[in-house]
Amino acid sequence: MSPDIKAEVKELNIGGKIKGLRIKRGLTLQHMAEMTGLSTPLLSQIENEVVAPPIATLLKISRSLEVPIAHFFQGESSPQKAVVVKANQRKRISRPGYRGKSRSGYAYESLAYSRLDKKMEPFLVEFEVRAREDTAFFNHKGEEFGFVLEGRLELQIDEEIHELDAGDAYYFDSSLPHAFRSIGSQPARAVCVVYSAE
Repeated sequence: MSPDIKAEVKELNIGGKIKGLRIKRGLTLQHMAEMTGLSTPLLSQIENEVVAPPIATLLKISRSLEVPIAHFFQGESSPQKAVVVKANQRKRISRPGYRGKSRSGYAYESLAYSRLDKKMEPFLVEFEVRAREDTAFFNHKGEEFGFVLEGRLELQIDEEIHELDAGDAYYFDSSLPHAFRSIGSQPARAVCVVYSAE
């Protein structure tokens, strides 16, 4: 993990928050693994901030711990009628991996992290340029909407492939295995909204 990315993850303390909630609920890593379908080594790496979790993984963890995903992007908060996240207040999560690329193929920023009681999770996502065989598939309960801001984006759902340009939008059942990759010369960026079914 690069120093910049490590600092980003440390600042959010996602791993520490997960571990604290897990211990508070009397759960072992093995219990968490059974509840989420994730491996105990991966959960341990996330708790120790060796790796940053992709959105789908963090959703599974948040459900198992019975907290909204926004819990991991903020400190203490009080109820608000509306939340505003200024451009300089967004919190970026990058996932380093082999050859400078992440396993998930994207970095993301929560766009409404200061509101806990919400059904939708909006993110600004930057997708890496990569070969199709290097893409990773994810799935999570709920639905997902996206609007491509710039670049060319490929969305694959099972064997179905869609190519999207700036200005295009997509919507799908996120319980289906899905993967994204930028297919242009530069990373693609999109606003993505994840709706949690639970």
